[in-house]
Amino acid sequence: MPANEHTRTYDAVIVGGGHNGLVAAAYLARAGRSVLVLERLDHTGGAAISTRPFAGVDARLSRYSYLVSLLPQKIVRDLGLDFRVRARTISSYTPAERDGRPTGLLVGGGEQRTREAFARLTGGEREYQAWQRFYGMTTRVAERVFPTLTEPLPTREELRSRIDDETAWRALFEEPIGVVVEEDFQDDLVRGIVLTDALIGTFADAHDPSLAQNRCFLYHVIGGGTGAWDVPVGGMGALTDALAAAARSAGAVIATGHEAVRIATDGHTAEVTYRTADGEGVAAARHVLVNASPQDLAVLTGDPAPEPAEGAQLKVNMLLTRLPKLRDTAVDPREAFAGTFHIAEGYRQLATAHAQAAAGELPAVPPSEIYCHSLTDPTILGPELAERGYQTLTLFGLHTPARLFDRDNDAVREELLKSTLAQLDAQLAEPLADCLATDAEGRPCIEAKTPLDLERDLRLPGGNIFHRALSWPYAQEDTGRWGVETRHANVLLCGAGAVRGGGVSGVPGHNAAMAVLEATA
Repeated sequence: MPANEHTRTYDAVIVGGGHNGLVAAAYLARAGRSVLVLERLDHTGGAAISTRPFAGVDARLSRYSYLVSLLPQKIVRDLGLDFRVRARTISSYTPAERDGRPTGLLVGGGEQRTREAFARLTGGEREYQAWQRFYGMTTRVAERVFPTLTEPLPTREELRSRIDDETAWRALFEEPIGVVVEEDFQDDLVRGIVLTDALIGTFADAHDPSLAQNRCFLYHVIGGGTGAWDVPVGGMGALTDALAAAARSAGAVIATGHEAVRIATDGHTAEVTYRTADGEGVAAARHVLVNASPQDLAVLTGDPAPEPAEGAQLKVNMLLTRLPKLRDTAVDPREAFAGTFHIAEGYRQLATAHAQAAAGELPAVPPSEIYCHSLTDPTILGPELAERGYQTLTLFGLHTPARLFDRDNDAVREELLKSTLAQLDAQLAEPLADCLATDAEGRPCIEAKTPLDLERDLRLPGGNIFHRALSWPYAQEDTGRWGVETRHANVLLCGAGAVRGGGVSGVPGHNAAMAVLEATA
């Protein structure tokens, strides 16, 4: 940034160059506002980046966030983003053992194949029909709720009226999700598959009275009005690269290596003090948009900090020389790993894992899910790796709250990784280790991140991927008109901790920009 930039007054200073901050910057700059983005790291993107984590290996992985569902096409169109996603042909595969033989449930590949897969696993039509009814209900909810995410917050009653389905409202908004899962499904494995969407990054039981699991489930089934989770072409970094390019081309200044350390505001104008390798500077602004956690916002403004957040996941990236063979020979590994491959996620298994973690122990049978990005989008692999048949695997482990790693993060990480991979190996006809690629120094191409690692690397509070518990997508006390407002009239929260934040969506960035434009119209 030029030496005299700290003397300028901007229409908006955005603290944090993650995807939400870049969305806000692009909208405001395109509307003719002067915009400065302050990013503490030497690159933009936050958790939505692509990197080459393995030395000397030409594989550019979505290191942290990895699938796209909640990003509205409205944002892509409005900002003219050069960004695409591809649908996965298979939704999920869940291995199982029935009557002493390996089997499983493959969802996707057409209605007939899915129907046959349910019959193969459960011996009849009942669970398939229940599946169709249940996800027909969630799709109708998605069609009505998703468009509201980029509108001013509706009231609870307005959203209820818009959904116009009292059965769905009760199931998703009023009773613990475990109630409807147990009412609608009988098979333990099918129940578990449904429940997993309520537990991604959320440490809760199916019957948690807080309904944190319901809120998590809702955001996992409304994306795009369909609930589909798509693969970002070129990796997640392709999105944030496109957003940074859109912001810059519209005139926004993006200053990396600039860490905001303080925000002073009287509600009308503000000053943001930032630190660089060369010292401190100050940028003045009419509005400040904070693309960071509510905890970081409190530190910057000197306000009381909110309740501590806690993450509850294990993230593992791998590169394989080939996909492993399955014990269930009726399913092609290229289909099984193309969708979400569920491991140890039966309904009772999930309940047991939660109870053990709540008691301060690592789950004896850790649940997780895996997918292979490169099957849908091989562009993340260098030409030589693609030609040789290499594949990526991304694993996301559940029910591993940050508190479990406090005693020794490195040791517990290794213990958990070992037991998690053992559960995967139990479903394979060959050890995963035989398929792992090695880097330029001969080390296996595998890396694992705990909540404490994510807190250290990305400043996610407690390693929580949503910054705090997800919110209902309607107005509540003190949520403001757009869900981004704070106690300071000209300081807005545009990160995942905003109302309707969480996931790779850009929604908080869009909504914060709309709030600024309304206030300055």
